[in-house]
Amino acid sequence: MVENLIHLRKLQNYKTTLKIKIMDIIDEALAFEQKKLKSLSTSDRIEISRKAKSLILGLNEIYKRKKDEQIMDIMKRLTAIKRKVEKRLNGKHLVANI
Repeated sequence: MVENLIHLRKLQNYKTTLKIKIMDIIDEALAFEQKKLKSLSTSDRIEISRKAKSLILGLNEIYKRKKDEQIMDIMKRLTAIKRKVEKRLNGKHLVANI
């Protein structure tokens, strides 16, 4: 009986921790969306691309469980930002190789 209560308490703590992590990822993604993308150096663009990728992957894990359309919308917007930044990176990379 005591073991079951301990196990139940651990599950509740785990669920609470997951909820906090989910909210942290969503808040971080929304804050990332508001970032200015003007006058960025190449290293800034690489950093933004990597950050967007990690946020998208984190949101994707949440979306697999929740199937919330709002999460999908955030992922789409972040993907658009990531593509825009990477398009600029790839263009500079090609010019540098010529």
